[in-house]
Amino acid sequence: MLGPIVADVGVLPITVFTDPYCPWSWGAEPQLRRLQVEFGARVAITFVIVGLRRALEAPDAGALALATLDAAAESGMPADARVFLRDAPRSTHPAALAVHAVAEQGDPGPYLRRLREAIFVEGRRMDNAAALLDAAREVGGLDLDRLQVDLASNAIVEGFGADLERGRGITTPAFSFGGGEPVEGYGPYQRVREAAIAAGAEPLAERPSVEDALRRFGRLATPEVAAACDLPGPRAAAALWNLALEWRVRPRPAVGGELWELAA
Repeated sequence: MLGPIVADVGVLPITVFTDPYCPWSWGAEPQLRRLQVEFGARVAITFVIVGLRRALEAPDAGALALATLDAAAESGMPADARVFLRDAPRSTHPAALAVHAVAEQGDPGPYLRRLREAIFVEGRRMDNAAALLDAAREVGGLDLDRLQVDLASNAIVEGFGADLERGRGITTPAFSFGGGEPVEGYGPYQRVREAAIAAGAEPLAERPSVEDALRRFGRLATPEVAAACDLPGPRAAAALWNLALEWRVRPRPAVGGELWELAA
């Protein structure tokens, strides 16, 4: 399990079962953002990386491409399925191991997010040390020399093996609240929210502005802004484009939408 140690008894631990290469986990990023905003410091998120395919054969790549299209259609998240069709990775496990290696230096959440963007938006093949180190360099704040050593460490392999066992048979993405049975699979946010409240989490009343959300999370897709700021989809898009006209935010075009970031 990767993430901060929860020492405060008033904080609810949330375990997210996921994988950098899971299309439905990319589609569930708006749900994750809304959880983080709605419950704030009252929850602490950790990750279990389940590992999708140790060896990715042609039929597996085709299935992941189709799942990417389905997840994008369902969630509205931008995604390019060609990453699995033109030059598919040999395995999804190197990216999973890299998340474990980054976790040795702190919260792996920003790195996991960067991997998702690289895979599903930029169409990059993230199955080798050079690409995985490049992603770490783009995140910033990481000791790259240490990361390169950790990527070849037996301890990292063992940690990932433990995650594989813990995630066996679970449909990703899945959210476990306070160690309870996970809410499995992509679905409406309401069922995730209800599970969090049932486990003792207390929602906050305030929602951030669009710019505050981008300041907190960095790049966000339009559905993520809508979720984090509690805006209907058309209003979120209108707010973002209005800010873009004022040069306060800027879009990064992607297949099926945009990723937004602060202009300065």
